Amino acid sequence: MSHEAAQGLPEGILAHHFSSLERQNEAMRLGMWLFLATEILLFAGLFTGYAVYRFQFPLAFAECSRHLEIALGTLNTIVLITSSFTVALAIHFARTDRRRAAVICLVLTIGFALAFLGIKAVEYTAHFHERSLPGKYYAFEGVKILGAAMFFTMYFLMTGLHGVHVVAGMSVLSWLLWRTLQGRYSSRYYTGLEMGGLYWHLVDLVWIFLYPLLYLI
Repeated sequence: MSHEAAQGLPEGILAHHFSSLERQNEAMRLGMWLFLATEILLFAGLFTGYAVYRFQFPLAFAECSRHLEIALGTLNTIVLITSSFTVALAIHFARTDRRRAAVICLVLTIGFALAFLGIKAVEYTAHFHERSLPGKYYAFEGVKILGAAMFFTMYFLMTGLHGVHVVAGMSVLSWLLWRTLQGRYSSRYYTGLEMGGLYWHLVDLVWIFLYPLLYLI
């Protein structure tokens, strides 16, 4: 009899090199927290660079920040915070064997992620039209101060990297949605869904720092 059958789990849940589901879950959680730590270090480097250049060009950073669409930035913040709520609900419903509700919440979370990217695309389009672009491509007539190009360099670098993480998070959530539809997550096993939710919370948390640094300075 396989380990899964012995513990009443669906086939393929328990890897062959783990003696029990508890040990596997512990390893998964440790691995995820280590991965999240590396992600935090990555963004910490960007935040450090931002702090250095903001100290060097305080007037330019403040003036450029006033030309960002704060309404769109605020809307995106609300969208991501709401998505954190829906992914947490998805985990809760999976834990309580309400698969349909978990599926709906995952679909909503993916929808919020798409909405975030759509709003950010509107912002990027406006920047390209007014030529408020990074580095040597900067030609925005609204701000002609030393350091303005550096602000938009940091803006595109930080929001662009965050956008890549949003796309990665959507991919993970889509895979988890498929597995939830297959009935892979329930009160007996939901660790995979929990790990995906942790990653999505990190994506949201990074934006919570980016929003005031870029839009509210």
